[in-house]
Amino acid sequence: MPWGETSIMSLRLEFVMLARQEGANIRELCRRYEVQPRIGYKWLKRYAEEGEAGLADRSRRPRHSPTRTAAESEAIIVALRRQHPCWGGRKLRRRLSDLGVREVPSASAITAVLHRHGLIEAEESAKHRAFVRFEHAAPNELWQMDFKGHFATAAGRCHPLTMLDDHSRFALAVAACGDERRATTEAVMTAVFRRYGLPDRMLMDNGAPWRGDEDSPWTKLTAWLLRLGVGVAHGRPYHPQTQGKDERFHRTLNAEVIGCHAWRDLADCQAAFDRWRHVYNAERPHEALGLDTPATRYRASRRGFPENLPAIDYGDGAIVRKVHQKGELFFANRSWRVGKAFEGQPVALRPTTTDGRYDVVFCQHKIAELDLREVDP
Repeated sequence: MPWGETSIMSLRLEFVMLARQEGANIRELCRRYEVQPRIGYKWLKRYAEEGEAGLADRSRRPRHSPTRTAAESEAIIVALRRQHPCWGGRKLRRRLSDLGVREVPSASAITAVLHRHGLIEAEESAKHRAFVRFEHAAPNELWQMDFKGHFATAAGRCHPLTMLDDHSRFALAVAACGDERRATTEAVMTAVFRRYGLPDRMLMDNGAPWRGDEDSPWTKLTAWLLRLGVGVAHGRPYHPQTQGKDERFHRTLNAEVIGCHAWRDLADCQAAFDRWRHVYNAERPHEALGLDTPATRYRASRRGFPENLPAIDYGDGAIVRKVHQKGELFFANRSWRVGKAFEGQPVALRPTTTDGRYDVVFCQHKIAELDLREVDP
C-alpha cells in the first residue's frame, strides 16, 4: 500500500470485517490482501470464536478481565479518553461495550467521569450537534476524494490525500503525499483500487489534478478513471458542502492527529495516519452511523481493478474518431476541441435527438457535445 505499512492486527481485523459482510467474496478478498485462503478462513474462525483477541498472536494475554470494580471501570474510561481525547461519552460507551467491558456505565455517567477528572470543558458539548446528511444507499456507489490542506514537517510539506466511501464513511485512504501531482495521486488510487475494488462514481473538487481548464473539465487523471469505468463528478465551485462528509472527515483528522504533533517527515506522518485510519474505521463509534463503526457498514466492491485494460470498442457502425494533438478531432470537415486529456484515444460521435448535434463519448461517458450548426470562427 502506498500509504505505508499497517500493523498485522489492523490488517487482519479489516480483512475479517469485510469478509463477514453479506455477499463478500472471501477468496477475492484473500487475493487483494495477499493471504492464502486457509489463513483467511482461520482468521474468520478465530474472530467468530474469540472476537478481536482471536486475531492476536496466541502468546498475547487477553486485553480485558471478565470482572471489574467500579474504580477499575473508571480508570478504563479515563485511559480510553486520554487515548482518544476528542471522543465524548457516547463514543466511549460504545467502544467500551465493543471491547467486551462488563457493566458499562451510561453515556451521561461516563461524561460525569470525564468532568471529575478535568477531561472535558463544560461548554465543549455545545460545539457538537448532529447534522443529517444525504448518503448513498450502498457502499461503493460514490467515493469522495480530496487533498486536505498541506502542513509543514521538519523535512518539507505533507499533502494528505483522503478517500472516503459515501455510504459507510469508511476511510479507504489517508495518504501522506509530498505533492498533489497526477502521478502521486494515481499511485495512491491504484493501490486503493487493488485492495477495495472500483466504485461506481467518484466526487472531487475543482482543483488540481482532477479539474481541467475552461475549454474542457477533463484531465489525464479523470480520463483514466473514465477508462476504468468510474464516473466522475465535481463539487460546485466555492461550495465545500458538496463534499461535506470528506470535509467533516478532514476536521476529525486534524483534531485527532495532525494538530496534535510536530512531524519529522512523510514517513512519520504516514505511520500516524495508518494507526489512526484503523481506529477511525474499526474502533471509533460514528455518530452518523448510530454509533456503529464504518467497517461494519462497508464491503469491498465486486468490481476488481483491471491490471490490463481491454481495447476500447464502440461497436459496429459507430462513428469513431481519434483525438489528436491539442485535444482536437476532425469531423464534418472541421476541427473540434474535446480536451487534451484524451489525446491519442478513440472517441465515438453519437447523434442526439436535435438535428446537427452529436454527443462525444469516451468509454460510454459523455465528454463533450458538437453542434454542426455553429458558425466556424
